[in-house]
Amino acid sequence: MSDTVSDFVIDRLIEWDLHQFYGFPGDGIGGFDGALERGERDGKKFRYIRPTHEEIAALMACAHAKFTGDVGVCIATSGPGAIHLLNGLYDARMDNQPVVAIVGQQGRVSFGSDTQQELDLERVFQDVAGYVETVVTPMHAQLVVDRAVRIAAAQRCPTVVILPADVQNLPMEEPAVEHWVARTGVGHSSTVTTPPESELLRAADALNAGKKVAMLVGQGARGATDEVIAVAERLGAGIITALLGKDVVPGDLPYHTQQLGLLGSKPSYDMMQDCDTLLMIGSNYPYAEFLPKTGQARGVQIDLSPRHLSLRYPMEVNLAGDAKATLAALLPLLVHQDDRSWQQKVIQGMQDWDTVLQEEAETEADPVNPRYVYHELNKRLPDNAIVTADAGSTADWYGHHIRLGREGSGNLSGMLASMLAAMPYAVSAKFAHPDRPVVCTIGDGAFQMLGMNELITVKRHWKSWSNPQFITLVLNNGDLTQVSWEMREVGDPRYDTSQLVERIDYAAYAEMLGMQGITVEKPEDMPGAWDAAFAADRPVLLDVHTDPNVPPLPAHVSLKEAKGFLAAMRKGDPAEGAVIRDSVKAVGAELKAGVKNALGRDDG
Repeated sequence: MSDTVSDFVIDRLIEWDLHQFYGFPGDGIGGFDGALERGERDGKKFRYIRPTHEEIAALMACAHAKFTGDVGVCIATSGPGAIHLLNGLYDARMDNQPVVAIVGQQGRVSFGSDTQQELDLERVFQDVAGYVETVVTPMHAQLVVDRAVRIAAAQRCPTVVILPADVQNLPMEEPAVEHWVARTGVGHSSTVTTPPESELLRAADALNAGKKVAMLVGQGARGATDEVIAVAERLGAGIITALLGKDVVPGDLPYHTQQLGLLGSKPSYDMMQDCDTLLMIGSNYPYAEFLPKTGQARGVQIDLSPRHLSLRYPMEVNLAGDAKATLAALLPLLVHQDDRSWQQKVIQGMQDWDTVLQEEAETEADPVNPRYVYHELNKRLPDNAIVTADAGSTADWYGHHIRLGREGSGNLSGMLASMLAAMPYAVSAKFAHPDRPVVCTIGDGAFQMLGMNELITVKRHWKSWSNPQFITLVLNNGDLTQVSWEMREVGDPRYDTSQLVERIDYAAYAEMLGMQGITVEKPEDMPGAWDAAFAADRPVLLDVHTDPNVPPLPAHVSLKEAKGFLAAMRKGDPAEGAVIRDSVKAVGAELKAGVKNALGRDDG
């Protein structure tokens, strides 16, 4: 029996095979902090990582779940510490990731007394958590911890265990065999489910009838790469990946057209416009305007969560089940499509698009074209590299230019699209996979939020990593670029008051922390900078001075968006001249590559 309630909670998490905890201390969680210290001293099988902020701890726990498939664990004190977890927990909730938060609380006698840092935490976490409960007695701890882990894993959501300060140090008690006392056990529920055969047959009928099948694959298909490719080969389909599922399908598969929508490719857009059948697998893709018109395509969707079925497009067949198991059951029912003209069209479209991207990356900018930065990175990515991107223009360049191999991984804050997440995601990925190279790509605005702080965490731990390759790319352009372009799109100019970012020597900051800092101010220095970064014997920060006016033009721009852009210019955007210059260059690159630019299409 564990000595205290806190000791028990740690032991129980270990029994659940959870060994990596991200947290920040405080008096409201002090008893638990003490148990962590005792546990490390006694050699218990866990590692406690303290980042620089509770929000970072929660984002790290979410990233841990994404990069390992395990439940992430974060820890915070009461009051403000607990509140700081919310952004990372919402990231987990919206991207369907299992995370357990252990949160301190004031003593039980203070509940409802308005004492310092005493909040109604159950109410605070009610919206974000699939399960939230306060441990009120030692016997209660087993139930709360077991349910929190089991529900987080089964429902792929965050859960919260609240530990009052006075309960944390109470002697642990074995749950008694008596009325009202629940005695729980460790063990996950199975999520490998398949739909009934009758529904699989209906799905097969719809897919076999298709002559132009488009597959949209998301993170829910992770682990089912072989099955996804086998279905595409059987049906002669093209594959689009949602941004969170970018690494599910190898980037060099010729009929994988990468992403769809604002940061997607033209062949992905064309595929959705022309397909007669849509197969969605493990994706809650949010931008329904890029999916086929209603009635254009027969739809089949596979998702582990029934709540996501037929949500963005009216599907004919809705299959609730595990992607890998469902595809494996579906595959023998599919008929080989002999006519490969549709798939060949997809392949040719992607070859043309890659030419466009190269032309756009090599287009001159002032001083460095951000597309070129990612283009050169992609050439050098090791097969097993992990790449993170931030919300904003870095997600555009990541979506357009990065191709991940079968052994590679990539991720970002998806549905929440939280700024700064790229940095804790990258650090968490490195703790999860210390032998693999990690590249964090982040804008200067996001890096200044909390990202710079996390270089301190890297400084504290990097020598314990078996592979020191940890590269932070900062796009130093002095602008909140994505917001600037979003404002232009709706017809407002970019305002210096709100959009400018303070220019800082990020490379010097990294050097001060004992890392290698590299500043790039000319495009011809970019290839050598990447080579030096990957060859370094320590973490590297690449401070690249990029042009904020290079347009993150989507593959398809509607007339409405084009009119909004022109209206913004008429209102006096401070960067009007540079924006027009770089936009013309981007359009010119597409024309030079022999692909008609979509600005001429009126989809108003």
